[in-house]
Amino acid sequence: MRLALIQNLTQPLANPIRVRFCSSYWERLWGLMFRPHLAPDEGILLAEPHEGRLETAIHMLFMRFDIAVIWINRARRVVDLCHAHPWALLYVPRQPASYVLETHPDYLTCFRVNDEVEITLL
Repeated sequence: MRLALIQNLTQPLANPIRVRFCSSYWERLWGLMFRPHLAPDEGILLAEPHEGRLETAIHMLFMRFDIAVIWINRARRVVDLCHAHPWALLYVPRQPASYVLETHPDYLTCFRVNDEVEITLL
């Protein structure tokens, strides 16, 4: 399991978000499904090999809790975000993205469209 730190360079966070970096097909498919809860300092970063809207669409099937979803493009800019609810069928970003940050809903207010994001692999 690889880890990554996420920092908003436009509106710096007190502490970077520490997430699990998911780049394989199975890691991205499994995501946060079936987890009982998500701690405020947890999350995952789904890294897609190609930038796009459908490639970074997510579902919330088999989820037990809400999450903040932040879509980030190849230039490391936020292109969309949403508050996702359990069992919702589909969330698609408005603009093409390469990364999907899924984290605690408290982080939703920490990002805005066009913010610059730094991703540091550990």
